[in-house]
Amino acid sequence: MKIQKSFAQQTGTLYLVPTPIGNLEDMTFRAVKTLQTVDLIASEDTRNTQKLLNHFEVKVPQKSLHEHNYNERIPELMNFLKEGNSIAQVSDAGMPSISDPGHELVVACIEENIPVVALPGATAGMTALIASGLMPQPFLFYGFLQRKRSIQKRELEELKKQKVTLIFYESPHRIKETLKNLLEILGNREVVICRELTKLYEEYLRGTAEEVIDYLSEHALKGECCLLVSGATDAEEEEVFEGTLKEQVEALILDGTSSKEAIKIVAKRQGLKKQDVYKEYHEL
Repeated sequence: MKIQKSFAQQTGTLYLVPTPIGNLEDMTFRAVKTLQTVDLIASEDTRNTQKLLNHFEVKVPQKSLHEHNYNERIPELMNFLKEGNSIAQVSDAGMPSISDPGHELVVACIEENIPVVALPGATAGMTALIASGLMPQPFLFYGFLQRKRSIQKRELEELKKQKVTLIFYESPHRIKETLKNLLEILGNREVVICRELTKLYEEYLRGTAEEVIDYLSEHALKGECCLLVSGATDAEEEEVFEGTLKEQVEALILDGTSSKEAIKIVAKRQGLKKQDVYKEYHEL
């Protein structure tokens, strides 16, 4: 067991400083002051952070710290902290460690009894959640799903019975395919896509998975997306699918699902192979 008195020690301190997710006015006074007074800034991308530092007239030097160099960089930063210096860690946008670099340095500091002080600030998941219209708590922040379709579907299977609001981050180029997987595994739940948070073209898309997929068939999205999904209901857990396999497929098609997608969904519900449902539907 370890106890940290964040402001009682005269030693080096690691400050975790959130940065704006779009609008620079979301930078807090405390965050700016911290960046101005530390001895070093550890940045996910020094070029990106330099734009922020220039805006707030911060002259503190930077060192890069990202997923490709943390193994060699952390010992260097730890020695710097042990000498009594302070470091502010920032990611390109939002909270360090939340789908961004940072966690490894935090763990290293805790192991060496170096204080870790987190500042409050902007984070996309929470910002989108409170305006989504979905239940704000409890929730589960998942971050990015795996890109490979088969792995992503396994992840969604593990989340299927969660009754909490689910929060994902997703690329605009992959969001439609992710929603199709979500529809197949979780069903036609209420979803919200928020893009361009805090920026001029901020936009919320609210509807069922099927409605949003239809919309995306005719509209392209730009900007990083936050995808929120309503949790499982008791009715979903107890749902009984009546009728023959063919009738179940036909019912989904009547609701607007393609025959190919409907066959997949029914096969998943019944724990059958798609080929078996296909043969039953086409009476082969």
